[in-house]
Amino acid sequence: MDSFIPLSTELALLGWSVVLLLVHVALQGQLATAERGLGWNAGARDGEAKPLGPMAGRAERALKNFQETYPAFVALALGLAVTGRTGGIGETGAWLWLVARIVYIPLYLFGIPYIRSLAWAASLLGLVLMLIRFL
Repeated sequence: MDSFIPLSTELALLGWSVVLLLVHVALQGQLATAERGLGWNAGARDGEAKPLGPMAGRAERALKNFQETYPAFVALALGLAVTGRTGGIGETGAWLWLVARIVYIPLYLFGIPYIRSLAWAASLLGLVLMLIRFL
């Protein structure tokens, strides 16, 4: 008989972070394809690509921004789980990082300044809280 071992919150949020990554990739891909065409997307993409418009460009930059902090989130979530240091401010930090990264997407897509920067700063604070718990 298999016994069910519940995941720590940090590991569950790690799973949801993969969903968020897929949302980023799909959103960026769909917006770029809408602007550059299906032939471009299906092709080898040799040569210069047509410049992206505002929405597709923002989606691409938002994805790159996500990718800059995502490895740290993965490392910290796994580190907290492996060392048994889940919970506390590490869990709070993981939630803060994920929620802030979700909020960041529409703020960036719609070009909302300052609040977008606050969302980014909140996600960074989440990583710092996780790091404090880890160390």
